[in-house]
Amino acid sequence: MTEIACSAADLRHLLGGSANATAVADYICGRFDAISSKFVDTSYAVDNTYLLFSAYLVFAMQLGFAMLCAGSVRAKNTMNIMLTNVLDAVTGGVFYYIFGFALAFGTPSNGFIGHHYFGLSQFPSSSFDYGFFLFQWAFAIAAAGITSGSIAERTQFVAYLIYSSVLTGLIYPIVSHWFWSADGWGSASRSENLLFGSGVIDFAGSGVVHMVGGIAGLWGAVIEGPRIGRFDHAGRSVALRGHSGTLVVLGTFLLWFGWYGFNPGSFLNILKAYGTTTAAPFYGQWSAIGRTAVTTTLAGCTAALTTLFGKRLLVGHWNVTDVCNGLLGGFAAITSGCAVVDPWAAIVCGFFSAWVLIGFNKLAEKLKYDDPLEAAQLHGGCGAWGILFTGLFAKQAYVNEIYSGLPDRAYGLLMGGGGRLLAAHIVQILSIASWVSVTMGLVFWLLHKFQLLRITAEEEMAGMDLTSHGGLAYVYNDEEKPYV
Repeated sequence: MTEIACSAADLRHLLGGSANATAVADYICGRFDAISSKFVDTSYAVDNTYLLFSAYLVFAMQLGFAMLCAGSVRAKNTMNIMLTNVLDAVTGGVFYYIFGFALAFGTPSNGFIGHHYFGLSQFPSSSFDYGFFLFQWAFAIAAAGITSGSIAERTQFVAYLIYSSVLTGLIYPIVSHWFWSADGWGSASRSENLLFGSGVIDFAGSGVVHMVGGIAGLWGAVIEGPRIGRFDHAGRSVALRGHSGTLVVLGTFLLWFGWYGFNPGSFLNILKAYGTTTAAPFYGQWSAIGRTAVTTTLAGCTAALTTLFGKRLLVGHWNVTDVCNGLLGGFAAITSGCAVVDPWAAIVCGFFSAWVLIGFNKLAEKLKYDDPLEAAQLHGGCGAWGILFTGLFAKQAYVNEIYSGLPDRAYGLLMGGGGRLLAAHIVQILSIASWVSVTMGLVFWLLHKFQLLRITAEEEMAGMDLTSHGGLAYVYNDEEKPYV
């Protein structure tokens, strides 16, 4: 909020030439300035409270991830997958504090990598407060949580420690710098030299978060290979179903709830009016935030319904896990363009994201690729579709409201904005796929070479809870019941 100045000199002229005019003018302006400062303070407090609340919602998604992962694996690996979800958060917290935030948002910097605010030095500043760090950390650990699902049920614990540290402290921050920092080479927030004259509009991270986590998981799962029993001797797919549909559904609802911090929260503030007109004083950033929540909801709902009936036609039954994954695929896809598309376009996004997920799952079976949570297909595939979708359906009015300052900014191809934005988004997909493939592919390959990646066949058959974590998550017989 801009401070409104009061000029005592101008006010004295209006009060006339009386002896007390100067004192009265000074007093009035002094009180006016004090009230104006209070309004400015209040606006900072409201915006920071909004950002902190959004950060709490995004962090609550970790609980959703944990429940979804636990329900999607077999009971004998429940303790292991729950611990890895805790590990993503705590390891990510330390490494994002030391390195990650600085590499992502350490401005001023170059277009590739940031180099200020290591260990949150010189914090807070005029650019960032602690709430912004917390919000971005919650995003970083979300990317790591996506990867853990792809390599579940056959990965050594030390491998989780290493990949999670590298991903949250180095790989993910550099990508977020490219597309979210004001200095990033592909950022739509750059003041000049924008990519194709538009920059990349990846508003809440279909590429930055979901593609990064999905592609990292893809390479981990490819290098490890499928779980024992996932494909029979003839190469046919064998379902290794998770042990709890209840946990899957509850986790999905918690992720849905958290997505209202993920997408609407990416505005970072709420007290912002659009333009100078008073024709519609009820319309401002608070309205765009509400619209973003609506587009997020519609994309997820449409994807879930499309998956429900699509899978019914393909396999002949209603599957709750498929519907939950379809819902999350719709959310992953809309995350890029949630703020710059109309609600009707979100329905289009959700419809096609469901078929993207179904198609990638079919391809995974043919290639004998094993991903217990369909994380690479869901977050990588649907995330890539969401980036393309934004390049097609971004609306000019919404783009100009959110990314103001450039009069001729590109918008969606199908909305009459030409192909510049779509071209920038294709570059984003290729650059993320290349960067994460080279870096995380190398990390997983080195872990494999040093025999730190996959557990032994005996451990896998027995279950990691029993072999690595001191016992099973559930009591199955009298011998394991604690004494009363």
